[in-house]
Amino acid sequence: MQTNTPPRNTIRLTRRGRVALIATGAVVAGTAVAVPLLTLQGEEDPKPALVIPEGWRATQVYAAVDKALALPPGTTKKAVPTAGLTLPNDAEGNPEGYLYPATYPLDDKSTPRLLLKVMVDTATKKFNAAPVAAGAQRNAMNVYQAVTIASIVQAEAATKADMGKVARVVFNRLERGMPLQMDSTIHYALNRRTPNTTLSDTRIDSPYNSYQRMGLPPTPIANPGADAMRAAIRPTPGDWLYFVTVKPGDTRFTADYAEHQRNVAAFNAQRRPGQSPAR
Repeated sequence: MQTNTPPRNTIRLTRRGRVALIATGAVVAGTAVAVPLLTLQGEEDPKPALVIPEGWRATQVYAAVDKALALPPGTTKKAVPTAGLTLPNDAEGNPEGYLYPATYPLDDKSTPRLLLKVMVDTATKKFNAAPVAAGAQRNAMNVYQAVTIASIVQAEAATKADMGKVARVVFNRLERGMPLQMDSTIHYALNRRTPNTTLSDTRIDSPYNSYQRMGLPPTPIANPGADAMRAAIRPTPGDWLYFVTVKPGDTRFTADYAEHQRNVAAFNAQRRPGQSPAR
């Protein structure tokens, strides 16, 4: 149930925490960071390794494995059904969220199936450990739901310090029966990484449209790291419902819509030339 909040179609939470009125159209948010697919460990005896950054989607992981092993594009994705992955029943065979971000050594025995299995086994071991499992239970959710929230936190938080607060916004909105209205879920549905979200984007017919659908998306939207996972099971105490990154290092959280509007105005006042305004 919504309490003292604006109508559901008047606000949206955007990727990297920037909030805008839906009626305004697009807003520019964070910028993707390029990460090398391969790294060398050690100087005297360098060994190739596959680096999976926090927040990568499954499609990015598949492409990275294909490139690292010099395989035709699409090979790793096709290997998923036969890789023997141990996933939660809720995942229905989709490893999104369980391709754990880490550095994985490569050798002449490396295959897509082997790498996928190691990633999923690593995630399962970490996520099913007592701290995560107990934290999920404490928040009245299962581990898969916790991973889903962590994936949203990973996509939306501008900094590690903001992750606990972003997680709390997610919980507060869920508890109040408010749609999450996270742009990161829209971009996942559209399979794109642009920071812009338009009014028409928010009307797409997708279970990942958190403007139109209540509750969490059906799966994680990325593969979260340890910090995002900790935030998801132990969100920072607070009553926040809105947040906006006014400038780098200055993300403002509030439960008051009028204050939030002032924060949005502050963002608009210092936006870069050519950057879409939030109004």
